[in-house]
Amino acid sequence: MVRSNQTSMVTEFFFSGFPKFEDGNLLFFIPLFIIYLFIIIGNLIVFFAVRMDTHLHNPMYNFISIFSFLEIWYTTATIPKMLSNLVSKKRTISVIGCLLQMYFFHSLGNSEGILLTTMAIDRYVAICIPLRYPTIMTPRLCTQLSIGSCIFGFLVLLPEIAWISTLPFCGPNQIHQIFCDFEPVLRLACTDTSMILIEDVIHAIAIIFSVLIISLSYIRIITVILRIPSAEGRQKAFSTCASHLGVFLMFYGSVSLMYLRFSATFPPILDTIIALMFAVLAPFFNPIIYSLRNKDMKIAIKKLLCLQKVFYASAS
Repeated sequence: MVRSNQTSMVTEFFFSGFPKFEDGNLLFFIPLFIIYLFIIIGNLIVFFAVRMDTHLHNPMYNFISIFSFLEIWYTTATIPKMLSNLVSKKRTISVIGCLLQMYFFHSLGNSEGILLTTMAIDRYVAICIPLRYPTIMTPRLCTQLSIGSCIFGFLVLLPEIAWISTLPFCGPNQIHQIFCDFEPVLRLACTDTSMILIEDVIHAIAIIFSVLIISLSYIRIITVILRIPSAEGRQKAFSTCASHLGVFLMFYGSVSLMYLRFSATFPPILDTIIALMFAVLAPFFNPIIYSLRNKDMKIAIKKLLCLQKVFYASAS
């Protein structure tokens, strides 16, 4: 009966992963705010550059534009709350708000992971069996893969979030992180914490499965590229994969550090740094990688910016 009363009292969680000194919070707020603006603007530019340039209306760039669109919402699920917590003394989030943040953040992350796997398969077909590429990667299949990645990414997490929402929270309400995540939240539940291990195993299997598919695809792709006789041909073939490979390494590298450690514990400051890597820094570098490493994308972005200049000039 006491436990039931305690459970009803816990209506919000407190984030304890933020800097302890109040006066220095502005030093963290300003760069995080600038990074967030860059992520939004950068990914919007990539998205509209692909959509408005007919030369980029092919599977690879369509997948890139959808990935950029997902990145906008992926960061919006956590960074605005981080910013408000940096200027607020409470640094709290309601239990429902915490569940929603976990759901959208990880659902969008799952969708991105599935999309990256799809992009690796697309590059495999394009380079390893190029003659069959137009008949395999049809516009209809690409649309189905894109929509399916998003739908599956959101559906697969529903049972997990529904289960967490039924758990009793009656003990300490401090989340030792800068946003709501599975492991820190589950440790606050007044129930058997052995379920945390099951959660870790499920996440690890999903991550390892995706990494294996992408890695095997690129091993085969690199093998085929190295057999191309001309250096120019090898460079052209590899340039179509370099951007995706860079994003894959950043995304899954940071995610693996966070979710493939099982019972290993890191110091709180290292936990925060790792969380910032996959929640903030990876999305920050993605538009840079796609725009600077790709000649066609740079041309499309220049066209988009020129169109904006013409529009504002005519409007004025």
